[in-house]
Amino acid sequence: MRGAADILTPSALEFLSELHERFDGRRLNLLDKRADRQARFDAGELPDFPAETQEIRDAEWTVGAIPHDLLDRRVEITGPTNAKMVINALNSGAKVFMADFEDATSPVWEELIQGQVNLRNYWNGRLDYSDPDSGKYYAVGDNPAVLMVRPRGWHLNEEHVTVNGEEVSGALFDFAMYAWHNARSSLAHGSGPYFYLPKLESRHEAALWSDVFAIAESKLRLERGTIKATVLIETLPAAFEMDEILYALRENIVGLNCGRWDYIFSYIKRLGRSPSRLTPDRALMTMDKAFLAAYSLRLVSTCHRRQAFAMGGMSAFIPVKGDEAANQSALDKVRADKQREVGNGHDGTWVAHPALVPIAMEVFETLHGPNQLSKMPAHIPGRDEMLQLHEGPRTEAGARENIRVGVQYLAAWLGGKGAVPLYNLMEDAATAEICRTQLWQWLKFEARLADGRSFDLDLFEQWYDEEVGLLAEVPNIGEAAQLFHNMIVSDDLVEFLTLPAYELLD
Repeated sequence: MRGAADILTPSALEFLSELHERFDGRRLNLLDKRADRQARFDAGELPDFPAETQEIRDAEWTVGAIPHDLLDRRVEITGPTNAKMVINALNSGAKVFMADFEDATSPVWEELIQGQVNLRNYWNGRLDYSDPDSGKYYAVGDNPAVLMVRPRGWHLNEEHVTVNGEEVSGALFDFAMYAWHNARSSLAHGSGPYFYLPKLESRHEAALWSDVFAIAESKLRLERGTIKATVLIETLPAAFEMDEILYALRENIVGLNCGRWDYIFSYIKRLGRSPSRLTPDRALMTMDKAFLAAYSLRLVSTCHRRQAFAMGGMSAFIPVKGDEAANQSALDKVRADKQREVGNGHDGTWVAHPALVPIAMEVFETLHGPNQLSKMPAHIPGRDEMLQLHEGPRTEAGARENIRVGVQYLAAWLGGKGAVPLYNLMEDAATAEICRTQLWQWLKFEARLADGRSFDLDLFEQWYDEEVGLLAEVPNIGEAAQLFHNMIVSDDLVEFLTLPAYELLD
């Protein structure tokens, strides 16, 4: 495989092996604790702020110093790690580019390795790309965005690398390869080894990352706190431990981010096994209402009290070619979303497409300075608001859209694509997870639809066959449709669709 020898070096693999031997048992134990907590939720317990950490929440403390090149994060762009995307994102005019080994990347081995090669080439001044179809040449410009990297979550393994016969953590693999090859190079360029950490569910999982960082800094001969991270608050349990997550990572952390799509998925997954938590069409669960609005404000207040950045989330709308009215509508929705984030007090936001950078930047340039660390929301939501269910109908159109989007996304993921434009939205694994869990929930409780019908198995099967039948020409559609179907009709809610899907990858 081209470039693999430059990444899978003996020294890098030795570093990964040490991290595995020190931390993998603890990682697996923490994943077991997720299952224990879910059993309590299933028995009727609801998330709450931990009584045993009240002292941390009450005390006055702040996170460590923030590097100069991370003080202005008003607009961040995210995407996969292929060379063309990396170059376009770095040149997009965004302040930060998050190169994503997680939800925007299908973990095909060749893609993972090539992504590491591309990031190493960037820091070594050798990243360019020639499009074989158009002949267009791409190179990094003079004022690139600051590079951050998102490794996979704690729940995913990397089956292509084993230590003593044990598969290593995908998170540790992605982190170790990038940090080993690029920590010193990034520092030499006036930046540093900066990361986004996904899908944490507790302060204990954050503390695990803190210990990984400490060992890595020691091995790489870096000062403690050189590695910097932003944590995505994209699970319901983590939203009730934001102070504690900041505290556990206080030497390395610079902020928290509203990972809105995974957060909806987590809300359904953690609480949606009760008929009292039936959700409306996914399009109705917006950031200005119910539990999403509450968690945005709570995140801003928590971060700013601790002098950490409160990052806004992703608007999934993308430019629409060939339809000016639809394109203008999409851009207006992006602008309104970013204006809401500025009003709430967020210090920056995410976009999924380079063409959206100017719109987001225009909104966030209204700030008096590069961030809003001094701004506190007038109201800090409590527990009940954090759990408030979104209201609205469940419709046939919503169910059919979930089927179309979920199956097509999974088919693309099996084909090696992790970020997929579908129906004028940029979809990744998180939005596919919402589709899947919502269909499972509606079917489990035969949810009442707006037209009075119950979403029972016969109705689901009819719509599923009709929608999948229209996708016959889509590559990998047979495998994807069967896998997606099996997860929806299962008695148990599968924790992540990527876990069974990973077994079908090369």
